[in-house]
Amino acid sequence: MKIKKSWLALILAALMAISVTACSGSKTETTKQDPTTKNQETNNNNNNNNNNNEENVLVVYTARSEELNKAVISEFEKETGIKVELVTAGTGELLKRVESEKDNPLGDILWAADRTMLAASEDLFMEYVSKEDGNMMEGFQNTTGYFSPAFADPAVFIVNTDLKGDIKIEGFEDLLNPKLKGKIAFGDPVNSSSAFQSLVAMLYAMGENNDPMSDKAWEFVDQFLKNLDGKMANSSSQVYKGVAEGEYIVGLTWEDPAAKYVKEGANVEVVFPKEGTIFPGESVQIIKNCKHPENAKKFVDFMLSEEVQNRVGSELTVRPLRKGAKLADYMTPQSEIKLFSNYDEGWVAANKLAITNKFSEHLESSMD
Repeated sequence: MKIKKSWLALILAALMAISVTACSGSKTETTKQDPTTKNQETNNNNNNNNNNNEENVLVVYTARSEELNKAVISEFEKETGIKVELVTAGTGELLKRVESEKDNPLGDILWAADRTMLAASEDLFMEYVSKEDGNMMEGFQNTTGYFSPAFADPAVFIVNTDLKGDIKIEGFEDLLNPKLKGKIAFGDPVNSSSAFQSLVAMLYAMGENNDPMSDKAWEFVDQFLKNLDGKMANSSSQVYKGVAEGEYIVGLTWEDPAAKYVKEGANVEVVFPKEGTIFPGESVQIIKNCKHPENAKKFVDFMLSEEVQNRVGSELTVRPLRKGAKLADYMTPQSEIKLFSNYDEGWVAANKLAITNKFSEHLESSMD
């Protein structure tokens, strides 16, 4: 009996030792955890919390048409549950706003103009290339990291068909007709993206060998300014509205609002200049240090998506830039539009200030 008790005591002691060793080993393993791994896990958790805690809000500064804003914004809100707050104004005004707020951005997205108008302000935007970028047409992809072209806004003429009578208006050269003196609507290229694009198209069209900075190009600008007779539109919208309402015979604008008037049965027509035109890729940008960057990325992706590009192209008067996107029957076929083969968006962006300064000098001289 004594032997059995001793064996039992030994067995119990051994079991206790194994239990203590196991517990001790587990404790040691936890204590020796890699501190770098622990920090990485903490950072990942913090990032996830930040993303999850971002408000379901997006503030969009837009210079786009009311029709396009409504079509895109409403669908984005439905699909994502993100509430969009719109601030609508002209490109120049919105750009100044983003600049003034750069230390404390109140907006998340700037949806206005193209790279040529915005390149000098690149430091105001966050670098982001959408996952949809590879699906965009050649020449309309995000090559800078900042500007994502979404739709094209070709420079066109809008012509009042009731007022033009027998006046031929087919190209830039026709704008020098004395019968059009004081009857041409044109904005300020310094502040208006559409006016700047029209000016660039004019310079390429009338320059020697399509050279926008040639003497011949600027001689034409001088003649054109004389035919304006000192009248300059106060805003981009005044150009197409002024023509549609009979204040002017012809206006230099972009396709979207002009084509919309045609679609609605107004007595106007859209004219693509016979000398040629340009297809600026109107882009969408994320404002640097904005309050809702993740929501902003979703918005850029949504703008370039197949669903949005097809819907806008087939239902509205804006040209989509995604490969194979649909285009409505009431829009001028691409095959009927002449483009300048040597148009260089990068060059125009780099020389925007030089172009607008030169225009201002010629404008001032025309008023002497």
